[in-house]
Amino acid sequence: MARTLIRGGLVVTAADEIPADVLVDGERIAAIAAPEVAEAWLPDADLVLDATGRYVIPGGVDAHTHMEMPFGGTVASDTFETGTRAAAFGGTTTIIDFAIQQVGGSLRAGLDAWHAKAAGNCAVDYAFHMILADIDAAALKEMNLLVAEGVTSFKMFMAYPGVLYSDDGRILRAMQRAAENGALPMMHAENGIAIDVLIEQALAAGRTAPRVHGEVRKALLEAEATHRAIQLARVAGSPLYVVHVSAAEAVAELTAARDLGLNVFGETCPQYLFLSTDDLARPGFEGAKFVCSTPLRPAEHQAALWRGLRGDDLSVVSTDHCPFCFAGQKDLGRDDFSRIPNGLPGVENRMDLLHQAVLDGHISRRRWIELACATPARMFGLYPRKGTLAPGSDADLVIYDPAAEQTVSAATHHMNVDYSAYEGRKLTGRAETVLSRGTVVVTGGRYVGPAGHGTFLPRATCQYLT
Repeated sequence: MARTLIRGGLVVTAADEIPADVLVDGERIAAIAAPEVAEAWLPDADLVLDATGRYVIPGGVDAHTHMEMPFGGTVASDTFETGTRAAAFGGTTTIIDFAIQQVGGSLRAGLDAWHAKAAGNCAVDYAFHMILADIDAAALKEMNLLVAEGVTSFKMFMAYPGVLYSDDGRILRAMQRAAENGALPMMHAENGIAIDVLIEQALAAGRTAPRVHGEVRKALLEAEATHRAIQLARVAGSPLYVVHVSAAEAVAELTAARDLGLNVFGETCPQYLFLSTDDLARPGFEGAKFVCSTPLRPAEHQAALWRGLRGDDLSVVSTDHCPFCFAGQKDLGRDDFSRIPNGLPGVENRMDLLHQAVLDGHISRRRWIELACATPARMFGLYPRKGTLAPGSDADLVIYDPAAEQTVSAATHHMNVDYSAYEGRKLTGRAETVLSRGTVVVTGGRYVGPAGHGTFLPRATCQYLT
């Protein structure tokens, strides 16, 4: 098997920052050592990569993506092939996507459909969560079977009545089953019933612009649903992972739960840290590019999100990558904001935006790796195979240039979407060379990995609960 030696870099993990060389043997990391010790590895190396002046970091783990997801009468524009390739360019080497149970269908059929979309097409490794859309006795029984196969997390929606919505009784039953089988319930926490009333009233008043999307999906309704989800999890005796937290009031609910010692975890996304309702209110129909749920909030919410990330009341930064083209998809809602497909592109930008946050003083360098690599890997049963650099771990490594300057643009990104949510934003830091399981997949601005390199990852249960 091929041996690769990465020399001269600063190895950065969630736990350490040390000048060290890394020896890769086949698909795994064989050793990490001081440069004078690693000198002895040179004669046996098939490939030597120079990381002088660079960081050597674990490949990112994006625990929340939606490739090829049907939504709002259309389908997310990134395929598993294009989306995972874009992830690799951005330094992310593992995604966890969401398989969807159809109403009236089985979990097995939903999972098999997503396996068929992904198998043989992914540039990096992938795993699945399961979306529960129709929680009945059969689905509860199937949850046990999926956990045994390594699909160990189940997402439910308090939003989108008539589509993905589950009522409190169904949510409670699923949480009770998760408490028995060790699965991690995930929650989209917004009061969809109340939001639908506000949508109806806004449209009746002739308020159709994209900015109204944010006005009707009120922060208080995110906070109320977050509180309710926490209490249901307490009753069930299950853990809880709240996805895409955007509002200061919702962070406060998570903080209160964690202060009680509860196994409650929160995730936020770059769009809530770097964008705001000012983007939703852009002139004309431009704001449609920024329609997602939970929605963008006024900029003053960002301080609470950064504080939550520093203090671990928010534990993970994922993307909720769900891209829809401005032309031909977002414009389905040109005359009705409620028909704009919900979702933003971002799988390629996450690692770089968070590195910029390091430079801007929001988080430390090790916290960057913790939020983007180590904690999502632990949360979803992939650590230490993924999320760190250690002997025996998969050789998912990024040689990262912390001084490289870039301007984010749809003209240069690799996501299959016709706009960038961060168009024109100047960032410092960029993935230079990316290895996935020991294979160089990105270098010199080019994708060089073999087609279909990525493999499916069965997962253990959440490692924060054991």
